This record gives sequence, structure tokens and C-alpha cells, in this order.
Amino acid sequence: MARGKVQMRRIENPVHRQVTFCKRRMGLLKKAKELSVLCDANIGVIVISPHGKIYDLATNGNMQGLIERYRRTYSEMHGESSNHNKTQIIKQEVLALTHEIDLLQKGFRYMHGENGENDINHMNLDKLQTLENNLEMWVNNIRSQKMQIISREIEMLRNKEAMLQTVNGVLQERIIEQNGIINFSNTAMTPQAPFPLTMERNYYL
Repeated sequence: MARGKVQMRRIENPVHRQVTFCKRRMGLLKKAKELSVLCDANIGVIVISPHGKIYDLATNGNMQGLIERYRRTYSEMHGESSNHNKTQIIKQEVLALTHEIDLLQKGFRYMHGENGENDINHMNLDKLQTLENNLEMWVNNIRSQKMQIISREIEMLRNKEAMLQTVNGVLQERIIEQNGIINFSNTAMTPQAPFPLTMERNYYL
């Protein structure tokens, strides 16, 4: 009788699920042992049951030794890859900077006529076009740097303006307070005019 195809989904019946787990776990560990013997491979298998119980298998040595070996090999592989990538990036940056410096030096020599036959007066159309493109690139870089400096200075001036406005507000409040105290003192010290004395005359009939 042909065996039916097992559907790959969670088994809802807890008894059937536990029985399947035990059978599949034993089959997995058996296959791991066979692979280790047949191919002389170091194999480590860790299985955690639904209830949290741990089953492990280390075909050569112990599980801790295999884990440490895995970590060491993983770190070496990825460390070398990372260092290689960093080295390549640095090389590319150095090449780009070297090329830019070379262009700057050539442009400087061209503009000052220090290149003999490659003097600006003896350059053909292609060389002049290349020089023009490089000069435009340098001018754009200079303008970009200039705008960054101007933006920073504007931001600093705005911060100073805000600080001065705050200080000015505090000083105005103090002046108002001082004026109020002075006015109050002057009012208190001003002599009051005495009440007029009147004489009453009594007329007797």
C-alpha cells in the first residue's frame, strides 16, 4: 500500500504531535550519525522540544567544542571579508584622490605655462576641453565649500542674534524694575502739604 503524502503543517492533536516529534527526532539524529561515519564529518545537532527539553548530538568531541570551532571559523571568515572590503574601499579612495591631485597639478602647470609643449597656448581642442571640464569641477567644489562656510557663519550669526535678544530682554526687564523702585522711592519721600489751619469764630447774639 502506497504511503500518503504528509502535509507540512502543525499537527493539532497533541498526542500525535508528540509521537511524530519523537520519531522524527530519532530519525534526524540517526541520519546525522550515518553522515558523520560515511563522510568523516563533524556534525552537531541541537533539538529543543515544544516543552523546552534539549536534545543534542556531537559526533566528534562534545557540543561545546563544536560551537567554539564554529564561532572561531565564522569570525575568521567574516573578519577577513570585512578587512578585504575595507582595504578595497581605501584603495579606491586613494586612487580617486591621486587622480584628482594629478589633474590639479596638470591644470596648475597648464595655466602657468610650465608644461612646454603642453602649454595652454599649444593645447589642442580635446586638451582644452578636458582642462575646461576640470576647471569647472574645481570651481564647483570651491563654490560648494564656500557655501558651506557661509552657511555655518550665518548659523553662528543667528545664534548670536538670538542670544543678544535674550540678553536685551533681560536688561530691559531690569531697567523697568529699577525705574519702578526709583519712582516708588520718590513718591514716598515727597513731603505732603499740611492741612490748612482755620479759625472758627463764634458769634454770640
